[in-house]
Amino acid sequence: MNDKTFWTIGPDAIPFGLGMAALGRPGYINLGHARDLGREYDPAAMQAHAHAVLDAAWQAGIRYYDVARSYGRAEEFLGSWLRRRALTPDQVTVASKWGYTYTAEWQIEAERHEVKEHSLPVLRRQWLETQTHLGEYLRLYQIHSASLDSRVLENEEVLAELARIKDGGTQIGLSLSGPGQADTLGRALDIEIEGEWLFDAVQATWNLLEPSAGPALAQAADQGLVVIVKEALANGRLTMRNDAPSFAHKLALLQEQAQRLGTTVDALSLAFVLAQPWISRALSGASTSEQISSNLAALQIELDDEALHVLAALAEEPDAYWLKRSRLAWN
Repeated sequence: MNDKTFWTIGPDAIPFGLGMAALGRPGYINLGHARDLGREYDPAAMQAHAHAVLDAAWQAGIRYYDVARSYGRAEEFLGSWLRRRALTPDQVTVASKWGYTYTAEWQIEAERHEVKEHSLPVLRRQWLETQTHLGEYLRLYQIHSASLDSRVLENEEVLAELARIKDGGTQIGLSLSGPGQADTLGRALDIEIEGEWLFDAVQATWNLLEPSAGPALAQAADQGLVVIVKEALANGRLTMRNDAPSFAHKLALLQEQAQRLGTTVDALSLAFVLAQPWISRALSGASTSEQISSNLAALQIELDDEALHVLAALAEEPDAYWLKRSRLAWN
């Protein structure tokens, strides 16, 4: 079993983390992202906005913060916030990811927003870049969207380098994406370096609409990995912002259950995620302080049998889910 001491961050921590994919760059695929940023994209203004959301997350009890090299300036914004607030590394758990390079050049629309490459040179370059921004705060370093197609889990040079980083005291994880999440995770769970499991944590998409990786994530938890759920609100599709006619029936069911339980659609959807016994943290992708408060209302919800039955019936076929996600507009 892996050492989970890096996850011990005090009794005031709650089972939420803040994912900063929407806070570090002008463009992202979350519904309403442009409105959340007030269409103010000056780097200094965006840093101030990110700091305000981080302040709200900290006040709410969030102690886990997730960034990546491809999230624009997210690492820089997080690092400057940690130092300005004089927080110490033992007060937070900070995670970042390598494998994608940000290429949008601070534009909302770009031919390619990020380029994926799981090679040893990219790992070494991005590791040094992450160290520059986050330094001693970094506790978890993850392969960004590992997949069988990228063959990163077969790259012995990369795996050896990750093991070297782990020997230096940083935990190693992988994030997953796409309909093949479970297959990729199954391969990762078999990887040992000198008799020790390589991976300490896994971050995967799991929500009401895409729960297919659940059994694999439960297996990972049984093996000792920390399990982190991302895109718990399906990039805004599980909120009132989803006005797609094809989603109207499901949204009506969510609204009915939310009203019955005295809560909101987003909090209800997050409560379903938190109800899974294998989860360690669910990432809020909040872009505003108000969204932090709304998301964290999930902690007060007790789902009954009726709600669990209705919510579990909303799942889509994985291929259909990921096709819809791929068509979300950068904004």
